[in-house]
Amino acid sequence: MSHTIFDNVSIGSLPLTSRIAMAPMTRSRTSQPGDVPNAMMATYYQQRANAGLIISEGTPISAVARGYSMTPGIYTQAHIDGWKQVTRAVHDAGSKIFVQLWHVGRRSHASIAGQQPLAPSAQKDADKVFGPLPEGGFGMIETDMPRAMTQQDIDDTIRDFVQASRNAMEAGFDGVEIHAAHGYLFDTFLHKSSNLRTDQYGGSQQNRMRFLMETLSAVCDAIGSEKVAVRLSPHVIEGFANPDDEIVAVTLKAIEQMAPMRLAYIHFSENISRFVDVPDSFRQQVRAVYPGLIMVAGKLTLANAESMLAKGYADLFAFGTPYVSNPDLALRLRNNWPLADFDADARLTLYGGDAHGYIDYPVYAAPAH
Repeated sequence: MSHTIFDNVSIGSLPLTSRIAMAPMTRSRTSQPGDVPNAMMATYYQQRANAGLIISEGTPISAVARGYSMTPGIYTQAHIDGWKQVTRAVHDAGSKIFVQLWHVGRRSHASIAGQQPLAPSAQKDADKVFGPLPEGGFGMIETDMPRAMTQQDIDDTIRDFVQASRNAMEAGFDGVEIHAAHGYLFDTFLHKSSNLRTDQYGGSQQNRMRFLMETLSAVCDAIGSEKVAVRLSPHVIEGFANPDDEIVAVTLKAIEQMAPMRLAYIHFSENISRFVDVPDSFRQQVRAVYPGLIMVAGKLTLANAESMLAKGYADLFAFGTPYVSNPDLALRLRNNWPLADFDADARLTLYGGDAHGYIDYPVYAAPAH
């Protein structure tokens, strides 16, 4: 019997109603001051709880981890209490939810992070993030030159990820996904151009993956490995001026070392921003070294998701942008109902704002005959 993406599946002992996930998407709708999750966010996630699994928007683990204004944190009691509304709403609607734990590294500005951004090395590529404008309001601003992390910074960051994971459990999340993609902190340690260190965290491929592996190990120890996932993007060039000829090899080595950890899943982000196509050979190499659950996200269609499932390349399929304008996306896919377009107006309301373009998208209504 052939499998479909509408089948039940389990992440460890966590049952999901389908293989469809809602991908993490920054929406910048928190309550100010304090970047606190709120009731409107709970409504947004509950509307989309037809997905088997929801992955929250990127959620900074500390103040210095921030790179985008008005994103929800997970490092104060107010954050925890705010997220409890969200997790309760999702669970009441029958779905499960992981929080995506985020440290943006150098993709930030002192006006957002409260201090000079952190990175493996004092290296910067041209880049813009969503933050406060000098003339008032918010918009895209050029990132700051980062400073190279000390050993103390690295130790503190690992502790911050562990504490954020514990906070996530208190807030009612089913698990955590560590964001190691898109030119953020861990990704810059993996890349040669951004990691010029000469200590145990730089140089060789093994050294460049060390920080990520130490963090994953510490978080697994804290909350249990079946509640810990990781996001990677070896075929996306987001956050870097140029491609890295070793990133695929580094990623495959890291995945091989993740296999015995028995993580919840590994999540590949693909086909966004500047990217290269993912060859079948890579998917086969991943499967050869990684027996656990694999999630793929990036401009998926029902047809190519079903094709990847049939070939055994992936087990879970995350949809991002379509979930903005189709809160009932999983139902539309299952019933072959048409999708509402993600239009120009949606782009204007993607980051920040109010309920418009956030929780006012309708579910599918069959045309009257």
